[in-house]
Amino acid sequence: MKHSLSSFTVAAVAIAMLLIPVCGEGQQPSDPQLKISPLKAMQNFEPSADEEYEIGPGDEVSIDIAGYPELTGKRTVGPDGRITLPVTGSIEIANETREKAAKTIQAALAAYYTNPSVTIGIDKYGSNRVLILGNVQHPGVLYYDTTPTLLDAIARGGLMANSNTRDGIPERCIIYRGNDQTLTVELKQLLQSGSAMADIRLRRNDIIFIPVQQQEFVSILGEVQHPGPQAITPELNLRLAIAQAGGFGEGAGSSPTIQIIQASTNKTITVSFRSLMQPGGGDEVTLHSGDMIFIQKSGFQKFAAVISKLSPLTTLVALGALGAP
Repeated sequence: MKHSLSSFTVAAVAIAMLLIPVCGEGQQPSDPQLKISPLKAMQNFEPSADEEYEIGPGDEVSIDIAGYPELTGKRTVGPDGRITLPVTGSIEIANETREKAAKTIQAALAAYYTNPSVTIGIDKYGSNRVLILGNVQHPGVLYYDTTPTLLDAIARGGLMANSNTRDGIPERCIIYRGNDQTLTVELKQLLQSGSAMADIRLRRNDIIFIPVQQQEFVSILGEVQHPGPQAITPELNLRLAIAQAGGFGEGAGSSPTIQIIQASTNKTITVSFRSLMQPGGGDEVTLHSGDMIFIQKSGFQKFAAVISKLSPLTTLVALGALGAP
């Protein structure tokens, strides 16, 4: 059975990588690195409680321009992040707070009107959404008028009881953010300990994956169309994994470098695009549970440069290998 993010049938994993210098007896590391705790990693991953909402495509906004009723009214932010006003035409306000968007509109109007005063409200949060996938009854997109949280998303997705668990609560779940961040949440452990971090705040467009017990999967991140998890099947190889992720993204360039970071051995395998395109290319690489496939952005020559683009959570804790409990 093949899985992909685009069909909402996926399986996921994240991997661990902690680079600590190896020293001889009696020697001190020249560049020691401290291991960040899982709870600290979650705190770093979680957005601030008072973080201002940023307008996005699909949001319905009300614009009030004092003294100019012909300009006042409601607008829906388009897929390109823009709204259209009379005279000024198209104005991009995506990824801006209410205050900043109001200043952007005010600056556009200043060329045609004297001292325009602009205020913005949000009537519908059409872009404030997360995606829940995996072992849930109702996988798909969830929309929010407030800050989404993990437990609320799981409750709305509806947990499916597993034959090998009494309560149906998964041991862990994985949160994907963008194409280079992922966080493993030890959900049952946090709930049993009463930790408030079990209900971690999410950001819009986060992807929550609930794995089936004992499920084996790899993660593919970087410059692909649909970064995220893929189940390990007898047919899965490197080429198929990239194809199921929608192929290379625009940032990969014409000849991307492919890194396979093996959680089990802590080794990195580099595969060139040219060798991958040869008959049977990539077949010599066996994918294992916990591996991360990373497609480098065009122009990066060293793996260290790629890792520096990942969040600290990725390199230290967040990509924790998900083996058997």
